Amino acid sequence: MKKLRMTVNIAMTAVLLGLMAYSLIGTLTHEILGTLMFLLFTVHHILNRKWFGALPKGRYNSFRIAQTTLVIMLIVSVLASAVSGIILSEHLFRFLRISSGAWAARSVHMVCAYLNYILMSLHLGFHWNAMISSMSKNHTGKSDTKQWIMRVISIAIAAYGVYAFYKRQIGEYLFLQTHFVFLDPTEPLIFFFADYLAIMGLFVFIGHYLAKLLKKTGTN
Repeated sequence: MKKLRMTVNIAMTAVLLGLMAYSLIGTLTHEILGTLMFLLFTVHHILNRKWFGALPKGRYNSFRIAQTTLVIMLIVSVLASAVSGIILSEHLFRFLRISSGAWAARSVHMVCAYLNYILMSLHLGFHWNAMISSMSKNHTGKSDTKQWIMRVISIAIAAYGVYAFYKRQIGEYLFLQTHFVFLDPTEPLIFFFADYLAIMGLFVFIGHYLAKLLKKTGTN
């Protein structure tokens, strides 16, 4: 089950990156990846259904409140992205012939696309703490040195992620300061994905250390 969860998570990360390259991969590929993402997202939550079953139980500390809020926001955003994507579909769901609300759907779809990217990265960061702890238990001797090396690398990636966030105008898309996403068709995909991986790294970094902070607060 753990291997299946990991496979689904890795697949979601890869598909998520692909989705951000909308105009560079074509509308049909984008729709196929979007449909695949929704299916993977559904499978992910089915595999983690016990977590949802435990929601009414136990005490809610600061970490659990933040984690639950993040998951709810992510579910709402992904659903909004899926519905707006179906309305805008030019290929896979064209047979539905939905013509009304296209302008609003385009704005919702753009905002949710970037919001999904940030929320999923934060969500990954919230779970990164457990993964790092597990890895630390399996290493001895130079584990402290390795951890510091990883921290320096993480800081460097996060720092570049701040620059990439600004360079790629993510904030403008999130707050609809720009209503259309422009991607340079002459740019090599490797540079595009490098920037978006750095942005993901930035929010994984934020999520990881935010989770650590919340777990250490007196409201635990």
